[in-house]
Amino acid sequence: MKKGKLYLIPNSLGGQAIATTIPIVPPIVAELNYFIVEEIKSARRYLRAIGFDKDFDTIDFQMLNEHTKNINYLEFLTPCLSGHSIGLLSEAGVPCVADPGAKVVKAAHDMGIQVVPLTGPSSILLTIMASGLNGQSFAFNGYLPKERSERIKKLKQLELLATKHEQTQLFMDAPYRNESLFEDVVNNLSPNTLLTVAADLTLESEQISTKTIDEWINRPPKIHTRPVMFAIGKG
Repeated sequence: MKKGKLYLIPNSLGGQAIATTIPIVPPIVAELNYFIVEEIKSARRYLRAIGFDKDFDTIDFQMLNEHTKNINYLEFLTPCLSGHSIGLLSEAGVPCVADPGAKVVKAAHDMGIQVVPLTGPSSILLTIMASGLNGQSFAFNGYLPKERSERIKKLKQLELLATKHEQTQLFMDAPYRNESLFEDVVNNLSPNTLLTVAADLTLESEQISTKTIDEWINRPPKIHTRPVMFAIGKG
C-alpha cells in the first residue's frame, strides 16, 4: 500500500489566516482527515478560516506541544502507513521552526514517509528581508535565557558573532518580556551595533525598524505584549 504524506502546514502570524495563505494550501488541507496540532481549538479556528468545511467530529486531532507527555512520534504517523496523509499544523508561522514538530518530521523520514513543506509566513525570513542586515549569513537563536545575567552573557556572545563574522543574529522572547529584553540589549551592547525590532509582522500594526543601539536608547519602541523578532548585526 502506498504511504500517505506528511504535510507541514503554516499558520498566520496573528492576522487573518486567509490573507497570508497561498492558494495551494486550502485544497490540500481540504483532503485531510488527520492532523497533528499544538492546540485543537485554535487549529479548528484556523482550518475554518481557510475554508475547511468537514465535520470536526470526523477529524482526528493529535496534540503535540510542550505539555505532551510520553511521546511516541512514530504513533503520530500510523495513519500514513495505511495510505492516509497527515497535516502538521503550526500554532503560528511555519511548522518545526521555533515550535514543536521537528521530531515528527524526523520520524517520518525514518519511516520512509514523504514530507511536504507548504509555503507560509515566517517571522525569521520576514525580519531578515526587511532588516537591511546581512541576509547571506544569519542564525536564529530562539528564546534567550530567562535569568538576566545569563541572558546578557548570551547577548554579548551573539554580538561577537554578528561583528566578527558579519552573521546576523536573530532571537525572540515571550511578548511580556520584550521590554526587559530590549533594555538588556541597549544597555549592554556596543553603541554602533545595529538592532532590528520587527513587531506585529503581517498585521496592520506591523512596525519594522533598524537603528544603532545608540539611536534606540532614547527612542524605545512600544513592544509590550506584541509578537516581536529581534536581530543584531554589524554597524
